[in-house]
Amino acid sequence: MVEVPIPKEKWSGKIGAVKLGASPAEGGSRQTVEVGGEAGMPFLSYEGLGKRQLLAGEVIDDPSQLTELAARAFGDAVKDPAAWAKRWVDGFHADLVCLKLRSTNPEGMNASPEEAAKTVIAVLKAVSVPIIVYGCGQEEKDAKVMEAVSNACAKERVLLGQAEETAYKTISAAAMSNHHALVAFSNLDINLAKQMNILLADFGVKFDNVVMDPLMAGLGMGLEYSYSVNERIRIAALMGDRMLQAPMLCDITSSWEAREATEENAQWGEAEERGTWWEATTGLAALMSGADVLVVRSPRSMNVLREAIDDLRGGQ
Repeated sequence: MVEVPIPKEKWSGKIGAVKLGASPAEGGSRQTVEVGGEAGMPFLSYEGLGKRQLLAGEVIDDPSQLTELAARAFGDAVKDPAAWAKRWVDGFHADLVCLKLRSTNPEGMNASPEEAAKTVIAVLKAVSVPIIVYGCGQEEKDAKVMEAVSNACAKERVLLGQAEETAYKTISAAAMSNHHALVAFSNLDINLAKQMNILLADFGVKFDNVVMDPLMAGLGMGLEYSYSVNERIRIAALMGDRMLQAPMLCDITSSWEAREATEENAQWGEAEERGTWWEATTGLAALMSGADVLVVRSPRSMNVLREAIDDLRGGQ
């Protein structure tokens, strides 16, 4: 029998590891996890698997933002972010919770930063896993909200989102002052991703507090381009580019916005089934392109992705 050698790349770089959550011994109240740490391309065990990829369940604090399909699996729990988060962890075994504070939008419910901080505290009390916190997407309001959130959960080491090229100083200061981690967002461009990390480093943010979000487009909405950007980021990092050696987060919930995913059409089959697999397919592409954390909307697609991660890691 002829033994065929496995062609192994020799990379000079490695993805950094970022810790999320703080244990009671560290002054927090939850379990901790690490993301990143890969020394090779995704799922190539002979190059270096790194930490296990993690799945975060999406929670939105403004019920008016939800479609019926998004709410179906959680019932009345969607009316209470803490109950929704608990359902994700206890019922569907999410590794993380991603809380989106959409109620703070000035053009919507316009909840105050103090109200938003109370919601975050309620979610932290309801679950024992680390959490990710996003604002509403309005820069001026998000700056105030993230400052309040950072102070309210100072010892819990949450992942705050998001720092952008045009708005990163306030949220970076909030993260640094209370030892939180930070999401560095860029829009489908490897150069923008690198520039964002350089700006954060120049501002004083330590690299072991940074998780990158290069924007993952859903299936049918630019997935192939997103995949190529993510892959280029990972390859550049492994080749030694220090400013790209951060773990990668991909929010795949946008896949539910595709018309083909959820539009009611008898010829296309049941909408929930389509939406589930639309999100799962987007998530699989994100994983294979280098994602370390996925934000997921459907418990069913989370199960698909968890099984895929198990299989691709060889049971590890």
